[in-house]
Amino acid sequence: MPSIMSAGRHGRTLAIGVDAGGTWVRAMALEDGRPLRRVRVPARRVPDLRSFVLGLGGGSRPAALVVASKGIWTPGERARLRRRLRGLARRVVVIPDVEAALLGALGDGPGLLILSGTGSIVLGRDARGRWARAGGLGPLLGDEGSAFWLGRAWLRLAAQAGDPASTLAGVRSPDAVRRVAALAPSVLRRARRGDRRARAIAAEAQEHLAAFAADVSRRLGLDTPVDVSWAGSVMADDAFRRGVARALARADLPARWHPPAVEPVEAAARLAAKLACRGRGRER
Repeated sequence: MPSIMSAGRHGRTLAIGVDAGGTWVRAMALEDGRPLRRVRVPARRVPDLRSFVLGLGGGSRPAALVVASKGIWTPGERARLRRRLRGLARRVVVIPDVEAALLGALGDGPGLLILSGTGSIVLGRDARGRWARAGGLGPLLGDEGSAFWLGRAWLRLAAQAGDPASTLAGVRSPDAVRRVAALAPSVLRRARRGDRRARAIAAEAQEHLAAFAADVSRRLGLDTPVDVSWAGSVMADDAFRRGVARALARADLPARWHPPAVEPVEAAARLAAKLACRGRGRER
């Protein structure tokens, strides 16, 4: 595995950000705030996050480590992962991966992130730093508007129109969620080509995401037009994203759309660098 911890030389400050997603685990090191090295490894090759971070190199101990992880949200979940990572840096911070995505997309300002990849969630932050979310409950309880949701809706139609046994055979594998989500690009292509069934599925997905966004904006009391950005493979589809924008307008939520400024891993690394600088200031 490539080394990332060859920094900390000559008194310089090393900060590391990790984006532990479901498909890829990414890491970025900053030395005195400047990019030093990036690593990307398939998530299936990272069974243990602590071992991954330890294996990034064998040099200096980072001043700060920020891990943006999938599957965590509550204070208890954050604390459990932080305990597992204790000692890897002088300061260890754990945040949800979607929080890093919002920081990367919109920086420190208020606004909304609409994320639709394998799963889906809308995360918002107001000018006082309060957070709110909608969705993100996983494939069993939610993930409306996600790649999994799109693929499942298409399979339901296929099962109703043909042989249910052949459809079920494709979803009874250990990686069923990934396999169902992998159908989403095909559904979106069909929708762009005018397939009536695929267009109806895509439109419903867009309405779900817009409803999540309107709910979060209302709970936070965000001023309009709301700054909105996006993340995830489904929202990266230009035609699908335009449909979400139209659905937001129908939901009476004026929005100002912004392309993501930086990737989540870079946002995590920048946050680590800020924490490292604060710690250095206290030490002095």
